[in-house]
Amino acid sequence: MGAQWKQAGRVANATKRGQAIGKVVREIMIAAKLGGPDPDLNARLYAALGAARKASVPRDTIERAVKKGAGQTDEKITFELVTYEGFAPHKVPVIVECLTDNRNRTAPEVRHLFRAGSLGAPGSVGFFFDHVGVVEAMHAEKSRDAETDAIEAGAQNVEPLETEEIPEGHSGARFITEIKDLDGVSKFLTKAGWKVTAAEMRYVAKSLVELTEAQKKVVADFLNALDDHDDVHRVYAAIR
Repeated sequence: MGAQWKQAGRVANATKRGQAIGKVVREIMIAAKLGGPDPDLNARLYAALGAARKASVPRDTIERAVKKGAGQTDEKITFELVTYEGFAPHKVPVIVECLTDNRNRTAPEVRHLFRAGSLGAPGSVGFFFDHVGVVEAMHAEKSRDAETDAIEAGAQNVEPLETEEIPEGHSGARFITEIKDLDGVSKFLTKAGWKVTAAEMRYVAKSLVELTEAQKKVVADFLNALDDHDDVHRVYAAIR
């Protein structure tokens, strides 16, 4: 579905783990700022906390991030969400979301990454994507009718999750919503017994660029270079 770009085949090291933890912590702070500190009432925060635990983020770090995001400390959240558009090599449309405390620093650095990539370039590509709400969830009932729950929740569409993401004996689905309905759909699914693993706004590609394996390698290197930037939060690309 042209979901968020996911890194593949790279060896983890201390630097990259530190970057990953930093991004998870920022997501926790933003989620707590937007929806409050109670994960039972804030699906985005619930999903972010799950990602933090999966990444082995220390408990005290998680608790500090929640309190800071919710305004329960003297520290202020200074991050803002800034979006950049452009083309990866081989004319693959790309949207980059950054969480930054200084857009005057981030903007030229992201533009440089686009220009540094072979055949990559900034440009307007928003019309290649739909900006929607996405809820990914699993249910303990393998035969659970996700389509019925999607209709009752008010989701616009539903599709199965990749098999490897679902524990044995469970069912999994990705619910597509209008942005205004994201919170309501998340809460309905939670009450219906679904375990929400992601609840967020995403850019979903309307169509995907077909590439050869060699071309995919070039594009993957470009996307990984973008994702390595400390301020880059999510990268969306119109490829499989």
